[in-house]
Amino acid sequence: MFDLSFLPVFRQKNGMTFTPFLKITMKKNLLLLSLLYLLVTGVNAQSMGRTYKTALGIKVWDGGGVTFKTFLIPKNALEITGYFYRYGSRITGLYEIHNKVAGAPGLKWYIGPGAHIGFYSYKGYYGDKAVAGVDGVLGLDYKINRAPIDLSIDWQPSFEFADDRGFSGSWGGVGIRYTF
Repeated sequence: MFDLSFLPVFRQKNGMTFTPFLKITMKKNLLLLSLLYLLVTGVNAQSMGRTYKTALGIKVWDGGGVTFKTFLIPKNALEITGYFYRYGSRITGLYEIHNKVAGAPGLKWYIGPGAHIGFYSYKGYYGDKAVAGVDGVLGLDYKINRAPIDLSIDWQPSFEFADDRGFSGSWGGVGIRYTF
């Protein structure tokens, strides 16, 4: 079996012993099993066609981020992304207008405005500060048919309002999301 002798053991007043770390591990295992059960039995909540209402996933480029996207109406979506990268973090909100690509089922292009707040910690270039800015977005979004997966790639040029800042054309990313 497993050797768990490295875990601390505590003695209670009644003489019983317990290991709190095993209790935490069991709670984590129970939580993971519960989430797995919900994913397996929640198949009806997945978007299995060529469209979706809401999606949650990751976006990568120069760093990584968590992305949440929801359609307000069939062609207009709101996307919120929390980026984490080597110079700090950034929260971006985008309003996206989607249109179909003719002859490519499941593929849409999108464009739209947005805004962000960045928290930078690299003193050499960005300075140690928080800044705000405006964003644009231009991208492609592909919903895989018969799978709860959405893929995207986009470019997010931005302008930051701070000393020694201004236009930046290096934001954007490649995303993969689980659709609901």
